[in-house]
Amino acid sequence: MTTLRKNAGFGLLEVLIAMLVIAVGLLGISAVQLRASQAEMESYQRAQALLLVDDMANRLRANAAVQDCYVLGNFGIANVGDGATDFAGTGCNAVADADLVAWHNLLLGAAETLADDTAVGAIIGARGCIDYDNTLFTYRVTVAWQGISETFAPTGNTCGENAYGSELKRRVASSTFRIGTL
Repeated sequence: MTTLRKNAGFGLLEVLIAMLVIAVGLLGISAVQLRASQAEMESYQRAQALLLVDDMANRLRANAAVQDCYVLGNFGIANVGDGATDFAGTGCNAVADADLVAWHNLLLGAAETLADDTAVGAIIGARGCIDYDNTLFTYRVTVAWQGISETFAPTGNTCGENAYGSELKRRVASSTFRIGTL
């Protein structure tokens, strides 16, 4: 009889400890899931940025006769405003103006919309820059955006610089190319 009294309640203590171990394990799993979701979003944004860079590079190559009309410097096309009227009267042809408006709208997420035409495909804080290097005779098309978590500050590309709070959240994707021959 005395042995039964000494062991009374021992099973309950084991159950509580097992529940604590399981709770800690589940917290660890949820932290891993959160990190995986963040990595997936970062990957999605990078893929979208690369598509936008390629899109504008192809537009610029296709309208090479007025290639200087596309050079926007580092202020970024996403700052321009509401689209169609922003590029009117630039002295460029209608194709270049339409290309810049289309790229502006894509940066704002116009490619993916809800049923009520609300743009949902945007990269966070997307900004586009087109530069020309007079010494190397090359164009550089860049898309900058705000990342989810801090990593490292990009160097050698000023597109979107100081636009996202911490430079550790700024991401860039770019393509450098030459049009024509030297």
